[in-house]
Amino acid sequence: MSWFLFAFLTALFRSLTDVAGKFGLKNMDEYIVAWSLFLFALPFMALLLIVKGVPEIGEDFWMALLIGGGANIGTNLLYMRAIKVSDLSITIPLITFTPLFMLITSPLILGEFPNLFGLAGILLIVGGSYILNLKESSKGYMAPFRALVREKGPRLMLLVAFIWSITANIDKIGIENSSVFFWPVAVNTFIAIGFIPVVLLRSKGKTRQITSNLRTLVPIGLFHGMMIVFQMVAVSMTLVAYVISIKRTSAVISVVLGSLVFRETGLRERLTGSAIMVAGVVLITVFS
Repeated sequence: MSWFLFAFLTALFRSLTDVAGKFGLKNMDEYIVAWSLFLFALPFMALLLIVKGVPEIGEDFWMALLIGGGANIGTNLLYMRAIKVSDLSITIPLITFTPLFMLITSPLILGEFPNLFGLAGILLIVGGSYILNLKESSKGYMAPFRALVREKGPRLMLLVAFIWSITANIDKIGIENSSVFFWPVAVNTFIAIGFIPVVLLRSKGKTRQITSNLRTLVPIGLFHGMMIVFQMVAVSMTLVAYVISIKRTSAVISVVLGSLVFRETGLRERLTGSAIMVAGVVLITVFS
C-alpha cells in the first residue's frame, strides 16, 4: 500500500500548489504564474537528477516526451482560456472527469483496467469531486453539462480533462523508458522551455513580475515539483487510474485549506462530496 502514501502526497502538494497559486494570481499575470509552476520546479528536480543520475533511455522515451510535453503545454493554454471565457462554477467541475476518461484511455494505451471495487471507487471519487467542485449548486448539478451546449469554456475544460487522461498514461510510458525520477525532470524541462514563447507573446512587459515576486513563485514551483515526483513514484507502483483518482482528493484538502487560509465559506455544504470521495478512496485502497 506504499503507492497510496505517494498518491496522497500527490494530492496534498496539488492542493498546496493551488493555494500558493491563488496568492500569486492576486497581483500577477496568469501566464507568468502558470510558467512558474514548471520553471521553479527545475532546481528541485535538478537535485534529483544529480543524486539519481541519468538512466538508460528506452526507444519510446523521445516519443513519450514529445507527446506528453507538447500536450501539457497545450492543456495549460486551454485551461487558462477556459476559465477566462466562462465562469469557474461551470468549468472547474468538468476537470474532475479525467479518471472517468481513463477507464477508456488506460486500457487502450497501457492495457490497465481496475477490478470491480476499483471501478466503483473511481466512480465515487469522480462523483464526489464533481459535487465538491460545483460551487453554485443552486444552479443545479447539470448546469456544467447544459453550459457545454452554449458556452466555449466548459467545452475547452472537458477537452483538457480528456487530454490529461492520455498524458497521465504517457507518463507511465516515459517512466518505463527512463526512470521514475528522470522522467519528471525531462518532461518538466520540456514544458518550461516550451512555455517561453507563450509567456513572451501573452505576457509582454510583465516578465518583471517574476523577479519582484520570487517569494511567491518559488514555493509554487517547489510544491508543483514535489507533486510531480510523488505522482510519478505512485504511477510506477499501481494503476494510473487509481493514482489520478486519489490525486483528485486534493479538492477536499483545498476546501479545508481555503476555509482556514482564505476564510472561504461553504465547508459544511461540501461535506457530502467529501464523504463520497472518501468512500471511493476506501474501496480502492482496501479492496483493490
